[in-house]
Amino acid sequence: MTQLLRKHAEQLFAHELDELTKQDKSEKPENWKLSPQAVVQYLMGGKLKNGFEISPKYIGNKRLMEIAVATLVTDRALLLYGLPGTAKSWVSEHLAAAISGDSTLIIQGTAGTSEEAVRYGWNYAQLLSAGPSEKALVETPMIRAMKDGKLARIEELTRMGSDVQDTLITILSEKTMPVPELNTEIQAVRGFNVIATANNRDKGVNDLSSALKRRFNTVILPVPETINDEIDIVQRRVASYEQVMKLPVQPPALEEIRKIVTIFRELRDGVTIDGKTKLKSPSGTLSAAEAISVVNSGQALAAYFGDGRLTASDLAAGILGAVVKDPVQDTIIWKEYLETVVKKRDEWKDIYRACRDF
Repeated sequence: MTQLLRKHAEQLFAHELDELTKQDKSEKPENWKLSPQAVVQYLMGGKLKNGFEISPKYIGNKRLMEIAVATLVTDRALLLYGLPGTAKSWVSEHLAAAISGDSTLIIQGTAGTSEEAVRYGWNYAQLLSAGPSEKALVETPMIRAMKDGKLARIEELTRMGSDVQDTLITILSEKTMPVPELNTEIQAVRGFNVIATANNRDKGVNDLSSALKRRFNTVILPVPETINDEIDIVQRRVASYEQVMKLPVQPPALEEIRKIVTIFRELRDGVTIDGKTKLKSPSGTLSAAEAISVVNSGQALAAYFGDGRLTASDLAAGILGAVVKDPVQDTIIWKEYLETVVKKRDEWKDIYRACRDF
């Protein structure tokens, strides 16, 4: 049987969604699989009344998730905004999985995303042979979401050009999509809404027009509040990666994850954890997502080019790659951090030697 490299949220957590559906006695909005209360419980985790354990998908302020879910009950679209690596796409996927049972209705925003990717396209063979018709119309994820009363997801909204962004205005305000070639329109059924994600640190960002901003309710997802929250996020995501990839490697020690998260957090905040030493921050974001990537790549090295146990030498290359984005400026910042902070910590001698040697 073929093993999928990455399952969708509704597949990976199907057992949790099924259990929540059985236990959910609250009123559900039309075409919602779960009630708003159950959706928040799915995101935040916890025990159900029958003792079934729901794993947390978002570790942070519960109120933010309540606001996000409440927004999707209304006619306002939801914009998840924040720095790269703050789980915007992760939350978007799980919201769609819990509410619509389908997280696949997604439009990826890039500099090359065209208007047709948002509205509709044409099967040109049929268009040339029979002219404009419903059969020749190629439906986008947006159209399918409108027809089925589901959530459409738009990733990296600000990466799309302003003219493409503004095609959303009619969809979000009128809940219809005009098709002038057929002299008709597609109307959304109840349950339809849009979740978009955006960040302000990406190169090539196109700011939203004021008209479009008014049609979104913005929820800003912050970086993890405490170092323990960030460690918990990294540990959980690394564990899920291990289950999928099935690497012949021992699970990473909590202390190794703590070191990586501490390094990234200190460089990101520009100060050591104890607040005694000010630091220069590199150009990269150094988010929890970067820490997860470092641990995962380190495990691959340990599995296939080591003894199966994650060591500092397995992590050094990943740490350097995450920190040094600008070869000139970031290299200086990284070397200074190594000599003034890492070198002085007795329990970090292995990390210091590995990073220095690399």
